[in-house]
Amino acid sequence: MTKAPLRAVNSEFAFSRIGEGMPQIFSKNANGVARFVIWGSCAALLIAAAIGTVLPRSDLITGVGEPLAQPVPFSHKHHVGQLGIDCRYCHNGVESSSSAGLPATEVCMTCHSQLFTNANMLAPVRASLVSGKPIEWQRVNSVPDFVFFNHAIHVNKGVACETCHGEVDQMPLTRRAHTLSMEWCLGCHRNPGPNLRPPQDVFLMHWQPPADIDEIRRQLIGMLDIHPDTMTDCYVCHR
Repeated sequence: MTKAPLRAVNSEFAFSRIGEGMPQIFSKNANGVARFVIWGSCAALLIAAAIGTVLPRSDLITGVGEPLAQPVPFSHKHHVGQLGIDCRYCHNGVESSSSAGLPATEVCMTCHSQLFTNANMLAPVRASLVSGKPIEWQRVNSVPDFVFFNHAIHVNKGVACETCHGEVDQMPLTRRAHTLSMEWCLGCHRNPGPNLRPPQDVFLMHWQPPADIDEIRRQLIGMLDIHPDTMTDCYVCHR
């Protein structure tokens, strides 16, 4: 009768001794380290997501505001802003073609056969005229090859040059004024009204809208057959 309680006591004693003398697997700081790793990983993911969102839109990636080195330091500020040369004199395809076009060397020499004929900066122009090889300008404003863009459509629908290209008449060296990204273009396609003006005014720089511009723009949307409800369809830009 006295052995059963003894076995129970011995079992409880043995159970209480389990684990004594075994090495400790985790240090006392393990919980703190685990918390640091978990929260640090979460913070790193958030930072990476923020960088992935902001960096592609930054001027560093888009090139906005940075002029490109050109074979001839052509100044829109001088030619457009000071001399008042119309955009179409050099970009003669802008009203009728998908590409605005770049001026042939002969167009440049229309003036420079008489003006600044021996200027060092114009040496590439003279060499181009002699060799017949076009000047290799660096493209400042462009969209990817898989994007269909037509200058003539935009100009004839009342979208001005400065809407996309900025105030080129103030640019000593041409630079990109806007990202021309899909996001940027869709903003206008969804709501084109604020960027419209009468087609005869699209080549004017620093155009000042009249007081009734909102009504004019509403009329232009109808008159120029502009359909914002379909302008965000994929096929409009990807054909």
